[in-house]
Amino acid sequence: MFRIDFNKLRFLICDDNPHMRRILRTLLHSFGAREVSEAEDGATALEMFTHFAPDIVITDWEMPIFDGLELAQMIRQPDAKANPYAPIIMLTAHSEKRRVTLARDAGVTEFLAKPISAKALYQRVLNVVASPRPFIKTRNYFGPDRRRSNTGGYIGPERRGHGQADVIQQASLLDKARVTG
Repeated sequence: MFRIDFNKLRFLICDDNPHMRRILRTLLHSFGAREVSEAEDGATALEMFTHFAPDIVITDWEMPIFDGLELAQMIRQPDAKANPYAPIIMLTAHSEKRRVTLARDAGVTEFLAKPISAKALYQRVLNVVASPRPFIKTRNYFGPDRRRSNTGGYIGPERRGHGQADVIQQASLLDKARVTG
């Protein structure tokens, strides 16, 4: 198992619940993170994202002004000045398949159902740091590859044809996080 040196990573937490922000901040600090910024709504988070340039965004789904889904869609604008490749971990108490699919289609990298545990949060961060998924750019989507594995054997109706998508490999945050094995 990898051990991440969290003190080199910058986090942005966005949640309208101050208690949830405190829990997340406490967990991240206990993992070793030093740079953790917080926002209480999507608009503030987007402004902070642009100026703070976090390595990882952790956002709640339901918030005022605009929600976490809208925040993810705004972050994933490929022509934006900020980093549209930043991993996004979506938090929500509503984890039914429809919501997971909506989050995935908005460009969310990982999904974390509430109530959260330290182990589950650590695993999601480890996933985005150690195993970044390539990004896909099509006419209708820009974000992490929605497929968890690419065995090449899928022949269903939603199969992506050759030449219809640009695949952009992502650099791992491993170098920045100085992971030791």
